[in-house]
Amino acid sequence: MCMGKRWDEIRIDNLEVYAHHGVFPEEKEKGQLFFVNLVLYTDTRKAGRQDDLTLSTHYGEVCHLVTEWMQQHSYDLIETVAETLAEQILGRYPLVQALNVEIRKPQAPIGLPFGSVSVKIHRGWHRVYVALGSNMGDRKNYLQMGVDAMKARQDIRLEKVSSWRQTAPYGGVEQADFLNGVMEIRTLLTPRELLEYLHEVEQGADRKREVHWGPRTLDLDILLYDDMVMESEELIIPHVDMQNREFVLGPMAEIAPWVRHPVLGLTMGQMYAQLASERPGDL
Repeated sequence: MCMGKRWDEIRIDNLEVYAHHGVFPEEKEKGQLFFVNLVLYTDTRKAGRQDDLTLSTHYGEVCHLVTEWMQQHSYDLIETVAETLAEQILGRYPLVQALNVEIRKPQAPIGLPFGSVSVKIHRGWHRVYVALGSNMGDRKNYLQMGVDAMKARQDIRLEKVSSWRQTAPYGGVEQADFLNGVMEIRTLLTPRELLEYLHEVEQGADRKREVHWGPRTLDLDILLYDDMVMESEELIIPHVDMQNREFVLGPMAEIAPWVRHPVLGLTMGQMYAQLASERPGDL
């Protein structure tokens, strides 16, 4: 998540909202009091030095957004209230990089003495690099489909797209040359949620996973997700062997030469230069 640096905080404590959320019918009919606590992670330095509200996030507007959203909608779970509020705030206020949302429910129908029940979540934007490749049909059109798919969701922001590069196929399978590139996105999705969406986009391009490293209309791979290192049956981050793939490092060095590989410790520019020195005739 975008929490690698030390962000400033704007706090909103105990905002009172009377709304109609709950599993039981009487909760939706009569409503009850909720308390909302927010921590907005942002950079307030410019606003503070210039005394200019337009350079900050207007906490009064945020309070009104929270109140109106909670009163205009009705959910069974305060977990859902927290999730939807996080998406609304992060989507509408570009200076907010991440946030904490806590929804407290002091009048929950428990039937026992208690202070309140609450749900608290942390959500934020993640910087992700995704590789694109195609070697079937109208390759440029398929790659553009991949780019356009990133623009189609509110929880994904397209930041940069590299130029397209024609490269020989990787992996030893006899097939046509690829057109490749890389895009930088910011997303609220988890790695697995993003992977599922990328697979949906590939399927929309009639992608068939029949031959490993075989021909494909559209291939979308997560290369880097913040500084995350993870391994699972369906997903490995950073992408396996990316340091040896010119069709990955070339575009990465073009749009993000300063980004560092979280395992190898080298920047994309350094890895591309190293690969070029090892294979001077290929790059």
